Amino acid sequence: MNKPFAIALLGCAAALTAGCLRIVVHGDPTLAAERMPKTVVRAFKAAMPPVRIATYNVSLHGNAAGELVKRLEKDDLNARRIAAVIQNVRPDIVLLNEFDYDAEGRAADLFQRRYLEQPQLGEKAIHYPYRYLAAVNTGVASGFDLDRDGSIGKSGRAYGNDAWGFGLYPGQYGMLLLSRYPIDAARIRSFKHLKWSTMPDAKAPVIIATGQPWFATAAWQKMPVSSKSHWDVPVQTPQGEIHVLASHPTPPSFDGAENRNGLRNKAELDLWNAYLSAPDARWLCDDGGQCGGLKPQESFVILGDLNADPQDGDGEHAGIANLIAHPRVAKYAAPESDGGANTALKYARTRAGNVRTHTADFGPTVGTLRVDYVLPSADFDVLRSGVFWPVAPNPKSQWVGASDHHMVWLDIRTPLPK
Repeated sequence: MNKPFAIALLGCAAALTAGCLRIVVHGDPTLAAERMPKTVVRAFKAAMPPVRIATYNVSLHGNAAGELVKRLEKDDLNARRIAAVIQNVRPDIVLLNEFDYDAEGRAADLFQRRYLEQPQLGEKAIHYPYRYLAAVNTGVASGFDLDRDGSIGKSGRAYGNDAWGFGLYPGQYGMLLLSRYPIDAARIRSFKHLKWSTMPDAKAPVIIATGQPWFATAAWQKMPVSSKSHWDVPVQTPQGEIHVLASHPTPPSFDGAENRNGLRNKAELDLWNAYLSAPDARWLCDDGGQCGGLKPQESFVILGDLNADPQDGDGEHAGIANLIAHPRVAKYAAPESDGGANTALKYARTRAGNVRTHTADFGPTVGTLRVDYVLPSADFDVLRSGVFWPVAPNPKSQWVGASDHHMVWLDIRTPLPK
């Protein structure tokens, strides 16, 4: 039993027994809670609400810095549709991928105040008092010719191809975490600057014709593993503290035979594998200088558009497959939707995986894939799950065109005592 849950449990016990029984706690509340009869603990734990956690690539980005703010200042239909999905599913914690970052948080303010906190398309408003956003590597100039086209790009896609993470400007395709429950801001860890080359067994891309390194030595030594960032955000919930492990790895495509994006995507997923497996790793250092992974007793949920399907599409499938199979990750049936199945049927592409679990629609050339994930730690029970991808004649099916991805959500709780 973790300490935040034990404190909450004792608080509930004190409230419910006021006037009947005096409860005095000395010392560690975890030990005090553990001394309570199992029937009492079970009753209180059953009364605690489960936590609904979601990830959603919302495609709220512009073609230039500040464009999203201008869109949100107007009545943006796609933003309204995205907000309606969130209001319909009502997650307690939600990670929004591809939400442009600005240092003042103006886009986040506008989206929360004018869209989420106002009824949209027949749905009820929703309020998130806590949030986290931070700078990302997308659109940050590297100063190197990363795509080896003979020059360092100055504008447009040429600039984006030579940025530390593809983006036309700093902050494009950023991340925004919203929460109904308190975030422990002092203990947030980010891995925006962790170098790819420091990872054990880091596999650098090579020029196929010569076997020489794709990246210049100086570029490889400075290359961050994360194309956006990797965050560990502790959130205090009714089910105890949950470390939200948020990221958005690069797509394993838009490259050549050297497979530089495919290898980087796998490295970004391997970072989470290492974070769960190596609590004392000296190479695994965050942006504040703290080294080591997540402690074995800590609860977590991995969230994000991970841009990797375990069986289909481009990429190194082992990266996501290993993460799903990690001993610390809960084993549960993947969330499903009718929309994934219907869209996959329309494209008629051969798939090894279950198309009902697919979360994104990349059009007839690529098809549908499972790339968005909510992966809780094994100390949680998964009560319910889903992918928000309704089909006609459901009128809500009109909302899903706002993004090529669809919200994935889970309800989780700690197991009840036997």
